[in-house]
Formats: sequence, structure tokens, C-alpha cells
Amino acid sequence: MIYVGTAAWSNPPAERRRRIDGASHLEHYGGRFSAVEINSSFYRSHRRTTYQNWQEATPARFRFSVKMPRTVTHECALRNCRAEVKQFLGEIAGLGHKLRVILVQTPASLAFEAAVASRFFAALSSSKTYKIACEPRHPSWWTARADALLRRQGVARVAADPARSPEAATPGGAKRLVYYRLHGSPRMYYSSYSAEYLRTLATTLTQPSSETREAWCIFDNTARHASWDNARLLGRLVGADSSAPTR
Repeated sequence: MIYVGTAAWSNPPAERRRRIDGASHLEHYGGRFSAVEINSSFYRSHRRTTYQNWQEATPARFRFSVKMPRTVTHECALRNCRAEVKQFLGEIAGLGHKLRVILVQTPASLAFEAAVASRFFAALSSSKTYKIACEPRHPSWWTARADALLRRQGVARVAADPARSPEAATPGGAKRLVYYRLHGSPRMYYSSYSAEYLRTLATTLTQPSSETREAWCIFDNTARHASWDNARLLGRLVGADSSAPTR
């Protein structure tokens, strides 16, 4: 199963001219991609009914990834955040079966602490209705010890570009889920990826390890909407475009 999409679903100006009258940005987006990553949840909470509306606005085989709130990852630093996590899980339950991944992006200042990470991910992964991907940004997370803990907890470590180290460029942790986040390189959020780069990535995604059951690629180079063209091309290359979203 391969899912390709962008971070958020705001339509580029050219797409707005193609959108059917009365259709929302999400409805138009959902007709072109197999998945999306909700980033607004990092900055503010949304009502459960809002998530329900988003679920209803997308095709049956469409799937969502949702970013954990910064109150949990940045303010609480994964500690003493039971109430915040409970509220978040209650809200995103509105996505129903279309909720596929929870993304936990930690700040560059947050070093790996085995006891803290173990408690947090054990509590978060108690549900079997979604998978967990973690995008750490402190070097201490790219070690054999941290990787082993993530594997035990069933947490996939994100492969990010630009990568802060060679290890950060490749997937880690539990390999049942492979999750790429491409922020744009060399200029983050702006630069587009070349067709050659995407063809190489497509080969990687379509020839996974024997452990891998699901792969995601989210384009976060949204500042000038390069994400849409990149996601479209990769989607076609891996067979995960709007005409044949994988299940």
C-alpha cells in the first residue's frame, strides 16, 4: 500500500480555476491524491465534527495522517501530557477508518530519553486503529538504541529531506510503515524535486523490504505549490494517483 500526498490541501491558483463550482479545496484535492497530512492540528485543536466533515468530504479510499499538537511534542516534551493526548485522540476519532497515521514531530532541542519515549509511545500505540510515525530532529534519536526502542514500540522513524544527518534520510524504527517527509531541497518549503529524484524514490517505494506493509510520501514544499506537481508525478510512478489510490 502506497499513499502519496501533500502537507495540507490548499489548492494552487491554477487548480482553483479547475475546481468545480461549489467544491471545497479538500474535495478537489481528494479527487487527485490518495492521502493528505493534516498539519494545522499541530498549531490548534479542531472539533471532532470538523474531522468528521473532512472525512465525509473525501473519497472512500482516501486516508489521513494527522500531526500531533505542539502542546504535546514541544511544550510538554512528551512528558505529563495524558490530558492533551486524550483530547487529541478524541478529536481525530472523527476521521473514522480514514485515520491511518499519527505523526509525532519532536523539536531539535528534544534529546532521546529511553524512559520518556517508551512511556509516551506505549500509551499512544495502545490503539490498533492507526500507525505512528516519528520525525525526531535531535541527533540522539539516530542511534541504534533509539532505533531499537522505536522498533519495539512499533513506531516508524520518518525519512526526511533535507536530512540533518545521513541516518535521518532513511526510514528507521519499525519497518512495517515507511514514511517520507520531503520539505524541499535545497531551499526548504520552496524547492521542487527533479523528475530523476522522484523516479529513484519511486523505485525505492515499489521495492520495499519484506517487513514493509505500507509506505507514505508527503511533500511539504508547499510555499510555491511545488508539492502538487511533485506528488502528482510520484503518484503516477507508484500507482497511487487519484485514478487508482491503493487500499
